[in-house]
Amino acid sequence: MREIENIWIPMSDGTKIAARMWLPEDAEDRPVPALIEYIPYRKRDRTRFRDETTHPYLASYGYACVRPDIRGSGDSEGLPQNEYVKQEQDDGVDIIAWLARQRWCTGKVGMFGISWGGYSALQVAARRPPALKAIITVCSTEDRYSTEPYGGGLINMDMFGNTWGPGYPVLACSPPDPAIVGDRWRDMWMQRLNNVDYYPMIHLTHQHRDAYWKHASLNEDDGNYGAIQCPVYAVGGWLDPFHRTVPRMLANLKCPRKGLLGPWAHQYPNNGDPGPAIDWLTESLRWWDHWLKDIDTGIMAEPMYRVWMQQEPVMRGVHETPGRWVGEETWPSPRITPRKFYLTKDGLENNAGTETARVLKPLQTVGTTAPGWHPFIEDAPTDQRIDDARSLTFDSEPLEGDFEILGAPVVTLDLAVDKPVALLAVSLNEVEPDGLSKRITYDVLNLTHRDSHEFPEPLEPGKRYRIRLPLQDCAHVFKSGRHIRVAVSTSRWPTYWPSPEPVTLTVYAGRSELDLPVRPPRAQDRDLKPFGPAYMPEPTSGRTILQEAPKPTRVSEWDATTSKLTIHNAQGDGRSRIDAIGTEMWTTRSEVIEIVEHDPTSAKIDAQNITAYKRGDWDCRIEGRLRVSVTKDEFLFVGQIKAFEHDAEVFTKTWNRTIPRRLV
Repeated sequence: MREIENIWIPMSDGTKIAARMWLPEDAEDRPVPALIEYIPYRKRDRTRFRDETTHPYLASYGYACVRPDIRGSGDSEGLPQNEYVKQEQDDGVDIIAWLARQRWCTGKVGMFGISWGGYSALQVAARRPPALKAIITVCSTEDRYSTEPYGGGLINMDMFGNTWGPGYPVLACSPPDPAIVGDRWRDMWMQRLNNVDYYPMIHLTHQHRDAYWKHASLNEDDGNYGAIQCPVYAVGGWLDPFHRTVPRMLANLKCPRKGLLGPWAHQYPNNGDPGPAIDWLTESLRWWDHWLKDIDTGIMAEPMYRVWMQQEPVMRGVHETPGRWVGEETWPSPRITPRKFYLTKDGLENNAGTETARVLKPLQTVGTTAPGWHPFIEDAPTDQRIDDARSLTFDSEPLEGDFEILGAPVVTLDLAVDKPVALLAVSLNEVEPDGLSKRITYDVLNLTHRDSHEFPEPLEPGKRYRIRLPLQDCAHVFKSGRHIRVAVSTSRWPTYWPSPEPVTLTVYAGRSELDLPVRPPRAQDRDLKPFGPAYMPEPTSGRTILQEAPKPTRVSEWDATTSKLTIHNAQGDGRSRIDAIGTEMWTTRSEVIEIVEHDPTSAKIDAQNITAYKRGDWDCRIEGRLRVSVTKDEFLFVGQIKAFEHDAEVFTKTWNRTIPRRLV
């Protein structure tokens, strides 16, 4: 296998895309299929070490592995773009056609990626380039609106947080490497700076499911799921916010497909935390060998849907999740049957009983025991008792035997609220005999979106509504002697932005229900092909640590006088040098999030991201800052980008917008 630091791939409009490539030595005499991972995260430096744990390994098994930078990012030509635009897809189609024409390629191409790369694989596959024969999509979604960033019609805080809020504009403003593009690097950098936009601001101007979000989403009513015809392997983790995409695509795609859900967060399965991680590289090779080399690896004879059945819910700081692998031949599975509980005045019961109104007064800080929409293990849920105590809770009697669920539990509530805009948050927890409450799953809904994300309607205060809320898919074994708990609230802070006004909620017990998707035992699970132990190859580039990365901090402050909660988050990558290319890099990220307990209009966030690159005379730094606050009727948005060369400021731009709230 040989590594090519940079190749140029011409687009149909003349723009050149920069890519790094790994190629078997004899590929020009014995052509191989090509694999592409297509993302904007800078193949030369920022993803260099991660790329080297995957692409060289796959190349050593007879694949040409290509890691291009999306147009306008990294070393590629062109101007910075918003995420998932049509031009990105057009270029993806061009790249695949170019790869298929090369002497070293058999004409068959596969596409894979995690997060943005997983999105790209789905969206390009929907364009049906002839040479694209299969994809693997990891931790991504086919629904751009309701999964990210408007979960349930609510705005998730991750849109404004330090990693994405100022982070993506900073990435878009980063310069190309002079060693790749030559002396024109500075002109290219200035063009990027002068043409960048503050992309979270654009998202905030599209608060409903309009054409902006429908573009590149595959789950539209006109049957876009059918646009993908090549085989799809959809992969995720129970701690990742995109995991519901996997069963949804298995149920709706018409092409050959497989699904895999482990206990992991937003990571490839061989790096999965919480574990157990698996030998994902071998599993992915089985997929590629089957579809790109016509080798019968047996992968398509195995169950369509394979998941980690969790014996215990994931909790913060726990790096191994007890459980076992189980499989279903099809999804939805005809084996899954509902088990109904009623939310009554006494808890969760088998009979509805008499109608009773239960009232919850508003508190804005409910949700702090599970603070991350996009959590890694350090932000996983903790003991839910603090939030449970400030919610309406419905508990079952101690269970008399174990049973397991797989799929989406459904909570149906008869309710009324006293405001025209209201947030509904529901958690499903398991409570141990000593009171420890563990979150199994949850979901949220902007009640104005009860019938449509595209055409929301205000609520009539005091009117009763019947709301059916499917919670996020899960796999869990309920244990004998423990309790099932449903917790209902009108806040999920700091994960989601609060309603414009404090909301008093009335739930009519005796007229509300919980349906659990019960999975009966399956003897064939004992015979599932085991995954090998996790394997992560060492990167081929060395790294010199110049300054250790600081330990991430998350500090919550409660002001007892004003009832204000302030959360301080800070993290950084330290300072390091990539020995192979001599580039030094560092990044720091911080955010301050505030809210006053009884005032949703006090909510605000101030996030910063600073990123720098240095090698010899090449010395650049980009600073991004984003501040968002609210009134009852508006979002107040202030974004800023500053760029420095040798510590001298060479560019600054500020975006200052007032954006109306549209039933959010």
